[in-house]
Amino acid sequence: MSITENAAVASGYRAGRTLPLRVELVRQFKRRRTLVMGGILAVLPFVLLIAFAVGGQPGRENGQVTLLDTATASGANFAAVNLFVSAGFLLVIPVALFCGDTVASEASWSSLRYLLAAPVPRARLLWSKLVVALGLSLAAMILLPLVALAVGTAAYGWGPLQIPTGGALDTTTAGQRLAVVVAYIFLSQLVTAGLAFWLSTKTDAPLGAVGGAVGLTIVGNVLDAVTALGHWRDFLPAHWQFAWADAVQPHPEWSGMIQGTAVSVTYALVLFALAFRGFARKDVVS
Repeated sequence: MSITENAAVASGYRAGRTLPLRVELVRQFKRRRTLVMGGILAVLPFVLLIAFAVGGQPGRENGQVTLLDTATASGANFAAVNLFVSAGFLLVIPVALFCGDTVASEASWSSLRYLLAAPVPRARLLWSKLVVALGLSLAAMILLPLVALAVGTAAYGWGPLQIPTGGALDTTTAGQRLAVVVAYIFLSQLVTAGLAFWLSTKTDAPLGAVGGAVGLTIVGNVLDAVTALGHWRDFLPAHWQFAWADAVQPHPEWSGMIQGTAVSVTYALVLFALAFRGFARKDVVS
């Protein structure tokens, strides 16, 4: 660095110290949408508990036993059912919300340019916001099964995880498998996070970024239902969203989760790279 460049940098300035993660985390955690989303996820187990209390024991259809049929067998089963009913859509929303709202909301408030003038380097700003958004997304996915496990244990007792096809997993193994399930759901949602984050750097409308990510996720689910696509569906993240069910078996099968993780992470890395590349060249006026 030349003498002229050194003179242009304020004494004591360190780019890596701007917009610390703890500051961004506190800012995002205090926002109303974060608290509302956390409240919705915490209430869901109670809603299902009331539904089972009013409707009685889950019934079998066509003589087939599903995970829903074992919901009231134990707290572990109740937690697994909560993940099952929410993984396809409900858990997509906090990921899209936290990652899609983070940059676009600053632009909508006309505060983005002031952050960059602080000065916060663009890559540092995006990195801080992305890490916090992913952290909040993971926290949301952990919150749901934890509350469900507590509610289910209080209502149905502490016991092994009953497997619909027969057999059971002891409580220790069940806890480990549920942790694997949460980790896989988080990894499978990275593609949604990448899409929402990229859109957030392209628009000043937070709802546009969040809605675009959720909408394209729905389109992926629709395309996965088109059996005529054959093996092309293997390249759709939605095709592997329930591969975690193989983890709650006496002898878990990991191949589906490995493929699903590879597809999601690949798409996510491309989208994150596009977000950083595009934002670095963007003319920020909002």
